Amino acid sequence: MIDELDLAFDEQAEKGRPRHRRGFRGSKGGGGKGGKSAVAFLMVFILLGVLGVGGYLGYSKIKGFFTAADYDGPGTDPVQVKVPKDASLTEIGNVLYDADVVKSTAAFTEAADANPKGKNIQSGTYNMRKQMAAAQAVTLMLDPKSRVVSGVTITPGTTARQAFTLLSKATGVPVADFQAAAKDPKALGVPDFWFNRRDGKKAATTSVEGFLFPDTYEFPPKSTAEEVLGIMVQQFLAVTGELKFVDKVQNTLSVSPYEALIVASLSQAEAGTPGDLPKVARVAYNRAYKEKMPLQFDVTTNYWLDLQEKDGKHSGKMTTKELEDPKNPYTTELRVGLPLGPINSPSEAALKAAAAPAAGSWLFFVAVDKAGNSAFATTNAEHEKNIEKACANGIPLC
Repeated sequence: MIDELDLAFDEQAEKGRPRHRRGFRGSKGGGGKGGKSAVAFLMVFILLGVLGVGGYLGYSKIKGFFTAADYDGPGTDPVQVKVPKDASLTEIGNVLYDADVVKSTAAFTEAADANPKGKNIQSGTYNMRKQMAAAQAVTLMLDPKSRVVSGVTITPGTTARQAFTLLSKATGVPVADFQAAAKDPKALGVPDFWFNRRDGKKAATTSVEGFLFPDTYEFPPKSTAEEVLGIMVQQFLAVTGELKFVDKVQNTLSVSPYEALIVASLSQAEAGTPGDLPKVARVAYNRAYKEKMPLQFDVTTNYWLDLQEKDGKHSGKMTTKELEDPKNPYTTELRVGLPLGPINSPSEAALKAAAAPAAGSWLFFVAVDKAGNSAFATTNAEHEKNIEKACANGIPLC
């Protein structure tokens, strides 16, 4: 496996013209010709009149037949409807028709097309009324006040425990409900294979940590904890699917997707700038697989403190007792290789970095300025010089 890892890292008939007949020549008698002409003219006049009346009546009937069925007025009983993400106007019309908000999908799409802002209807949950005129339904959906919003933003690097608190405030669902639901990640939609490891260690199969993708969410009213977390898991699977994360990791790094997810979470926590993510990921891989040495990533100690509902600390202020706590199953201070599982919700950028780490032999890094930039080193001597640089820049390490 190490050899594979090393290699992976180092390199639509044209129409015919109409035929015309020559005109029929009548008798040479002028009177006969004139009489027949008059009769013919009268018959044509009568025929045109009949056709005119009939045509008008027919047009009226046909017009009525092709006009989309629609209700009149502002509607009756209140009802909530949910518009799926990226739904077309026809799909939105179907949702409204099924809820008896509009009389026909066609009436809604015609009304939306006629409205200059009709194509601006967003996904989400709306407070509507049954049996509304389609034009009024469109107008109401364009009114922000009709949209039910229970949005919450989960930022990259947020732990599951921190996310539960934010989700509870946004939805009204107790934190305890999220904690209980999170104990069965597979029931929330995480496929079994995500918990496979190739390094001989066990995975944190009862933790949803790492699978709650950081994003801004608008959950349907009255959603349960399981439904909320399930939506976040599906977003994780969608993003990793678009990135082809699983295939890239397995085919080019020779590690499991779960291990790469752990590295993504570690990089998210350690890197002070997005540009450093691929390098930090590389350091993690180098130490865990190539050198088989402890990672010594202080962020795993902070994660353990978070699980105990304690505040995290800067690396320079952690005690040896905290760093080497034997009760910490996530410690990387003394144990070789990757920790038990992910330690936060990594961003798309962090996932990309873990799937395609930078090329380099670095084994050390340290933040050297207050902007969060890190310096990377291969030897301990180089690392010590970088620490001195950090201290000179006011980083509390000395």
